[in-house]
Amino acid sequence: MTGPRGTPPTGADPTRGGRLGRRRDQTLALGWLVLVWNLLWGDLNLANIIGGLLVGGAVLLFFPLPAVTFGGRLRPGALLAFAGRFAVELVTASLHVARIAVQPGYRPRGAIIAVPLRVRTDLNLALTAEAVSLVPGTLVLELDRESATLYLHVLDTHGPADLALARDRTLDVERRIVRAVGSAAELRRVEPGPVERGTSQ
Repeated sequence: MTGPRGTPPTGADPTRGGRLGRRRDQTLALGWLVLVWNLLWGDLNLANIIGGLLVGGAVLLFFPLPAVTFGGRLRPGALLAFAGRFAVELVTASLHVARIAVQPGYRPRGAIIAVPLRVRTDLNLALTAEAVSLVPGTLVLELDRESATLYLHVLDTHGPADLALARDRTLDVERRIVRAVGSAAELRRVEPGPVERGTSQ
């Protein structure tokens, strides 16, 4: 029911939903910051929880971030597939870097490459950059938000084939993230064929 000329009824607050959504997002962000704080200290105790709340609250108060909207849908099967594949890549890359570290006299060559992403939302940029950076041997040096381009430092490259492989792996990470949490429109940007069938890989 509305008032004259389509105005909200008396007593209704049209900004209530927005405020509640913002408070929910801030609460989630604070929870993640507290978790990261305790992981950095390596010990979950009351003092670290309180310290995380204070530091996280200060970060959200003095360094507010723009809101990141979520227009996709969660696909549990694709999310589990992403987590399993990511764990395998994490172990494989760790073993590769460890072999390089202990190999006598071997000096690996690094390279910096640019990888334009296909989905330009802030959420996809953040998730892809985090996932790529967490795998040993690859580091995000810069993210160009306007062109949705990641600039990566890649360890142990021997030629153009290795650079192309690093780009393909980054785009594959993006594809798997979009399959897990992206919208149908975003899936069409990263999938060569139909997007709503077989999205659990």
